[in-house]
Order: sequence, then structure tokens, then C-alpha cells
Amino acid sequence: MGIYHRPDKLKDALALLEAERVIIAAGCTDLFAATEAQELGSGSDDVVLDVTALSELQGIQKVAKGWRIGAAATWSDVVAASLPPAFDMLKHAARQVGGIQVQNAGTLVGNICNASPAADGMPPLLVLDAEVELLRPGGIRRVALRDFVTGPRQTARENDEIVSALLVPEGSATGHSAFEKLGSRSHLVISIAMVAARLEVGDGQVTGAAVAVGACSPVAARLSALETALIGAAVDDIDDVIREAQINAALSPISDVRGSAEYRLDAVPELVRRALRSAAG
Repeated sequence: MGIYHRPDKLKDALALLEAERVIIAAGCTDLFAATEAQELGSGSDDVVLDVTALSELQGIQKVAKGWRIGAAATWSDVVAASLPPAFDMLKHAARQVGGIQVQNAGTLVGNICNASPAADGMPPLLVLDAEVELLRPGGIRRVALRDFVTGPRQTARENDEIVSALLVPEGSATGHSAFEKLGSRSHLVISIAMVAARLEVGDGQVTGAAVAVGACSPVAARLSALETALIGAAVDDIDDVIREAQINAALSPISDVRGSAEYRLDAVPELVRRALRSAAG
């Protein structure tokens, strides 16, 4: 029988990390689905570390240089938080992650650490230039989210580290944003493709742009060529910019039970158009 730990002191969690190889849990909505056992941590050698009781990892706060989303903050916490319009895409994604029970238990950090190519939190957080904060017994380090998720189910987290928070810099929390998700139905579904977009607009022209696509490559990806092409474009010309940007060149979707690679490539330009139009107001 395995061991399940839920400490309420950070020092105890870090001490456990130093002493043993653990399975870190922060909501368990992915972990429970992935195990074939009757109980999480029921393997004889399993040691589970549940971080949701650690006060240092809870909540969403405005900090000196931006915003901090604690590792124990749930999807419902994201929806309820008072955040600038740049976070609207993240709130929209949160409202579509499973049912309300999943939103109340599941965490944004858990979604990122699970590292599914279809993780709904990835495109909005990439567009917000999020950083990942990691704690270990010897100190702290920060890694850009684009470098943290390295492949399907793969991250840059070391065995003796806890992801403590996601950090969004103030300079990336500007403008308006939108999220578009394509699934076999509107809710309670894994994405076939999804797009997050954030735009800054002045005098009818795009002055800042960030766009990311998920579920269409091993890791969600920013569309940097499109972002560059959008700067200086008139809002009324966004559709033309999308057509000329050849955005699918940055994607490498697979075919699976949810949809073919060809279908995904056909859908992405329309999702991008909808997201940008919505973000432009």
C-alpha cells in the first residue's frame, strides 16, 4: 500500500521531496483518470504528495511586477478572481474545463504539469508570457512556460521540485483577449483545436498581438509570424493578415479519435479569426 501525504507546512513538503521520489498531486483530476488502480497511490512503492493544503501555494494575487497564480488555485478560483481583460481568455478556458466539480477541484498548475498537448490552460498562459516558479529544498528558480513543457507528458520539473506558482508579468496583462475551443460539443470535451489571442488596439490599428494554438502540435505554440504581421495592421484588415500569414506552417497536428490532422489544419485559421475578432472588440 502506498503513502498519501497532505502537509500544511511548506517545510514539511520540501523535506519529503528531499527524502523521497513522490507523485505530486494538486487537484487529482488528471491523476485519478490516469491510474488504473482503485486508489491513487495504491502501488506498494507510491508516495503521493498533495500540495493543496499549503497556504503559500493558494490563491491568485496581484504582486509587485504582475500576477501570481498559486499552484493550488483551482479553475473556479480563476473564474472568480478580479483580473484585467487580458485574462478573459483564461477565464473562458476555465469555464470549459470539465464540469463544475472538475473546475472546483482541478488546478491550473496541475493542468500545465500534466503536459497534455490538449491542455486548455496552455494557450492562454503562453499568450500571457507566463513563467513557472519552482521550489526545491535548496532554493527557487523560474522557467518560461514555453520552455517548461518540453513535450507530451514531459516538463522541465526536477524530481526534487514543486511548482509553486505561475507568474504573469504586468507588461503582458494588457489589451483584450479571447479563447476559442473546438470540440465535439460545447462543454465536457477534450479539445480538437483551440486558440487564445490577446490584442492591443489604438486608433483602429493593432499595436500589440499574441496568439497561441493548442492541440495541434506536441506542445501548444505561439504564432510568432502572425503576431509580427498583425502589428500596425488596421483592425478591419485582420482577416487579410490571417490569410497571408500561412499560420499552419507552425503546426504539426496528429490524427486521433477526436479529429484528423487535416481537419485541425482546416479549423485553425477560422478559430484564429474568431479569437482575434473577439479580442479586437
